[in-house]
Amino acid sequence: MTLSQQILWGSFYLGLCFLIEIGLLTWCTIMVRKVIDRWDGQGTFLPTAGPIALALAVIVATHTIQVWIWAIVWVMGDVLPDWNSALYFSLVTFTTLGYGDIVLGEGLRIFGAFASVTGLLAFGLSTAFMVALMTRVFQERFLT
Repeated sequence: MTLSQQILWGSFYLGLCFLIEIGLLTWCTIMVRKVIDRWDGQGTFLPTAGPIALALAVIVATHTIQVWIWAIVWVMGDVLPDWNSALYFSLVTFTTLGYGDIVLGEGLRIFGAFASVTGLLAFGLSTAFMVALMTRVFQERFLT
């Protein structure tokens, strides 16, 4: 892949992952509001822990979907030979762990770095979402 192709396709998949993350976090916000309303008045534990558990489940699912998207790219593009290698590489790249036991050739290094950028931004967005959610839940439960 040329440099411009790597940037173009890397940006495309990064954008796709963020559309998915934003969509699922928006859906999660709506569901959390419904759960809070439904569980209101049922003690303290369920209305506090329930929304947080729901949000964590959605975040894990969202990140898993994004890792799978990158794994599909590696397999369908004949970059990596099998699903095990593709998922492993996708996961260690997405989390920026990057063991280095599987590396991309020179023509895909920039493109592969977009998977890391996707993970960095996704974890940042998810963390901000959880902080905002927990702040709101704790304010409603314990400060009003």
